[in-house]
Amino acid sequence: MTDDSIIKSQEQYAEELFEQDEALEQVLASIREKGMPEISIAAGYGRLLTLLVRLTGGQDALEIGALGGYSGICLARGLQPGGRLVSLELKREYAELAHANLTQAGFGELVEYRVGEALDHLSALEQEGRRFDLFFIDADKGNYPNYLEWAIKLAKPGALVVGDNTFMRGKTINPEQKGNAVTRMRQFNEQIARDPRLEGVMLPAYDGLAIARVK
Repeated sequence: MTDDSIIKSQEQYAEELFEQDEALEQVLASIREKGMPEISIAAGYGRLLTLLVRLTGGQDALEIGALGGYSGICLARGLQPGGRLVSLELKREYAELAHANLTQAGFGELVEYRVGEALDHLSALEQEGRRFDLFFIDADKGNYPNYLEWAIKLAKPGALVVGDNTFMRGKTINPEQKGNAVTRMRQFNEQIARDPRLEGVMLPAYDGLAIARVK
């Protein structure tokens, strides 16, 4: 058995320990029906998102990249009573599907969708004086370092920043890959590990997940 097959077997074993999540399966089905990219966060990391929000006692969460609402449900599940989720999504049709799925899951009233360029919305949130307990970044990879800087600006003390797809299906560890998205993701990963404003860790399962606490 190869190293890759062992890793996949381990991930499959871990997933099979948990019961199927009907709400999240519905999200995946709706994404397939719409012909959208099937790139939602891995189920195990979705459960981790919920746990992290709960552990922070999160009242305010911000996600960059809604897709069909899979991560939105995971985040909303962990919020404290009265908590809110702000979700930034470039495409209106994605935001609409995400909102429909969160509404069906019972979280529609907890989420505020802002459609368009995330960097513009992040600037607006700063001007509004908004601050957040947890950030989830799962959008265009070339802007990950920019999103990290904004997360640090908008963070409450001790806030967590979570970034998905840090391995980009092996591209970040392949020295022959030199495209903008790959090099920017490497920059993001290095910041998670070395930026003095952060305490970070990199989880190597699935497609990689970065977690950092803002000091």
